[in-house]
Amino acid sequence: MLVVAHPDDDAIGIAGSIALHGADPGFRFALVHATDGAAGLIAPGTDTTRAGLGQYRRDEDERAWSAHGRGPDRHEWLGYEDGRLGDADFGALTAHLRALLEDERPDVVATFGPDGVTGHPDHIAIGRATDAAFLDLADRGGPGLKRLLHWALKESTWLRINAARTSSGLPPWDPAQVYHFRGIPDDLVDMRVDTRSVAERVVAGLAEHRSQRLSLFEHPLARDAWLAAASHEHFVQAWPPREPRRPLLTDIFEGLG
Repeated sequence: MLVVAHPDDDAIGIAGSIALHGADPGFRFALVHATDGAAGLIAPGTDTTRAGLGQYRRDEDERAWSAHGRGPDRHEWLGYEDGRLGDADFGALTAHLRALLEDERPDVVATFGPDGVTGHPDHIAIGRATDAAFLDLADRGGPGLKRLLHWALKESTWLRINAARTSSGLPPWDPAQVYHFRGIPDDLVDMRVDTRSVAERVVAGLAEHRSQRLSLFEHPLARDAWLAAASHEHFVQAWPPREPRRPLLTDIFEGLG
């Protein structure tokens, strides 16, 4: 189960791992969006209005997963207000997620870590609520709920991308600002998945989020940069904790049996 805040949050970060397993007979994929992104950008040429953006972005998300080549078996839209998730009742949000987790009992759950990857308050809120719901159920035992993952951008990768942005005339990402990517220390990463074989599919799906195109493809070299970013996925295993300096896991299901 992947739990995110907005359409396009799910377009990169774990989409490659899902594509890698999409043809596995026993694979099931549940996707949860807290909001429909109705407060997001409306790029020039987007055929919608502010009032219609939420539905437009839902449709974009469906097309994106078709481009990825493996859509969700279950897709839940929780209907929270975009940009205000941090103001929502945390207990109610956690209970909603706990009910979905109880119903699905997925082996692996992925969401945002404490930094929200971009510092977005909605990302941080949905990640925190997902963690709380997962840990509550995991403590009670029962099937599934074997691994909790946080999508991560390695600090070394962050530094390399920032250098490329600066050399191409783009402003560097500032981790003190919302919407700017953050990196985490490389030694905190627990998993590195090689997704080069499906990277083209990941970027094709990302490109379907046309209403957000200004932020996703703001530079002529952006597609090449996204292709490079989609070639590997990195995660922190938030639960169960791993011992420091253990070899990196290479697949979201590795070692689960």
